[in-house]
Parts: sequence; structure tokens; C-alpha cells
Amino acid sequence: MPDVQSILLDAEDRMKKAVDSLKREFGTVRTGRASTSLLDNLKVEYYGSTMPINQLANMSTPDARTLEIKPWDAKALGEIEKAILKSDLGVTPNNDGKLIRICLPPPTEERRKELVKTVKKYAEDGRVVLRGVRQDANKALDAAKKEHKLSEDDIKKAQENVQKLTDKYSHDIGLLTEHKEKEVLEI
Repeated sequence: MPDVQSILLDAEDRMKKAVDSLKREFGTVRTGRASTSLLDNLKVEYYGSTMPINQLANMSTPDARTLEIKPWDAKALGEIEKAILKSDLGVTPNNDGKLIRICLPPPTEERRKELVKTVKKYAEDGRVVLRGVRQDANKALDAAKKEHKLSEDDIKKAQENVQKLTDKYSHDIGLLTEHKEKEVLEI
């Protein structure tokens, strides 16, 4: 049976990972600025297998509205272009035979509102994960209580600490969400 300290450390570790995961999700939400993280979830069919684009090409942002993708193997250019066209990015790649350029127009007002909804959905999913971690930690503490390994006061104090962790990481999610919403709504 784990002790209180290990239960709290495990809960904090899992909450930290949930926030880190949310940061990665937010990176894939398109704002007015070009970012290579927009392509993080893009998979390319290449020689019969599906690969992440970052394993096939070098990606860069030469300016605020342009993404450049330069494959290490020129034969992959067409497949990368197809994957971009199939994706839900809503952009048209420009293939010059050596590299692919993607010019990102500023999103419309309607599109920005949709993106804010997506950001809020990701944030809520992150909060759901935090609540799940809190619930798991409290169950572990209850199990320790039933085995008479800890006193009533120790359990109560540990549960308060779990709640403090949940509040802290929930606050972090709120700040990240607020920042991302401002970024998305920025023209």
C-alpha cells in the first residue's frame, strides 16, 4: 500500500502531464501566426507506412504567415502535399518542386470563434483529466484508511493537499486557456 507522500507525488506528476498535454494540443490550434506545431499531428503515407511529417522533412517559418516544408527525400514532396490537402488545416500548399510553402491567411471572425470553442473544449478535457486524477488519489487514500494505515486526520490533510494540487493545476489550465484565446482572437 503506497504511503501518502507517494500518492500525492503520483497525483502531481499525472496532473503536470495533463497540463503539458494541453499545451501540446493548444500548439496545434491555428492562430494568425505561422507555427510548425500546426503540422505536429499531420501523418504522411510514405513507402507503404504512415509517418509523422517531422520524420520526413525539415519545417520552418520564414515569416509570420508562411510555413516551409523541405523534405529530406524529394520523392516525399507529393505525398506531403496530399497529406496537407487531406488535413483539416484548411490551407493550400504551394509545391515548387523542392519545397512546399503554405501561406496562412488571417482567420476570419467566424473561424476564430470556432477556434476559441476548440480551445475551450481542450481546456475542459484537461480539467476532466485533473478531476479523474483527484478521484484516483482520494480512492487510494480511502483504501489506506480502510486498512487502518493512516489516521482520520492524516487522511483529511492528504485530501486537502490533493484538492490544493487540483486547484493549482486547474488554475494553470485557466491561464493557458485565457492566453490561447487572446492569441486566437488577435487579428
